[in-house]
Amino acid sequence: MAAVSSRAERVWHPIAIVLIIIATLISLAPILWIASTAFKPRAVATSVPPTVIFQPETTAFVKLFTKRVQLKEQPTKEVYDAAPWWEQRIYDGGERVLRVRGNVQLSQYPNRFINSLIVATISTVLAVGMGTFTAYGFSRFRIGGQDDLLFFILSTRMLPPIVVAIPMFLMYRTFGLTDTHIGLIILYTAFNLSFAVWLMKGFMDEIPKEYEEAALVDGYTRMQAFFKIVLPQATTGIAATAVFSFITAWNEYAFALILTNRRAQTAPPFIPSQIGSGIVDWTAIAAGTFLFLLPVAIFTFLLRNHLLRGVTFGAIRK
Repeated sequence: MAAVSSRAERVWHPIAIVLIIIATLISLAPILWIASTAFKPRAVATSVPPTVIFQPETTAFVKLFTKRVQLKEQPTKEVYDAAPWWEQRIYDGGERVLRVRGNVQLSQYPNRFINSLIVATISTVLAVGMGTFTAYGFSRFRIGGQDDLLFFILSTRMLPPIVVAIPMFLMYRTFGLTDTHIGLIILYTAFNLSFAVWLMKGFMDEIPKEYEEAALVDGYTRMQAFFKIVLPQATTGIAATAVFSFITAWNEYAFALILTNRRAQTAPPFIPSQIGSGIVDWTAIAAGTFLFLLPVAIFTFLLRNHLLRGVTFGAIRK
């Protein structure tokens, strides 16, 4: 039996590796396509059949960060030669860069990108912070109706967010929270809080109570034991919760589209609706999407070890 099992493992092991590689390539295909489109010339971005081999260029990123209009007439040779290389690329595409008093007019993409960073970061910190304290309370103390309270917290995630979009818009308009950073931060924190509570409670339950009891015997207060004993051991859970909460807030589209317009609008509703002049410029949209993916990828990469341990094993084992 052992020999048969060994032969089966030798057969299935390479097959499993091949299947994993295929699944990985399928998962990465959309990201690779977006990245390639961001560096394609506009003429080949939507060609049929698709162009796989091309000369990469950065014109799409220049378009992403500048305001442009269609050319009514071609610039003179003197004007074209005097323009910097990136502006010449815009001329080559049949557009010109808008200038005010000689200064290039920048697009709103940097502001929308910064808005996304502000809203996603602050809401993630608040949701994970409050979720950690709440989960600790549910894990360590006997609370009347605890199961009902936990179910109520979970029930806030049962409906699709878009279902409550209109009531939220009317309430936000009444309180003057539309098109504000604080409005989106409150909303994203509320939606991520239930997820943070449930995920962190699982990690808190994994931490032996004996560690805190020993600290209390040594003279620590409950808060000191929490910050010096429990919190360091819950780092894995906090990192995993932070990654998922950040991704949710970073990618949220519906509420950002409905509740914001200019000042606090984030990147997701801006990228598909505001980029391009004349016809839709898919290269500029792909460039904006590619840059938008980087913060989440970097954040997840930095916390990858915590995330892997958190998803598979929890905080620690008794």
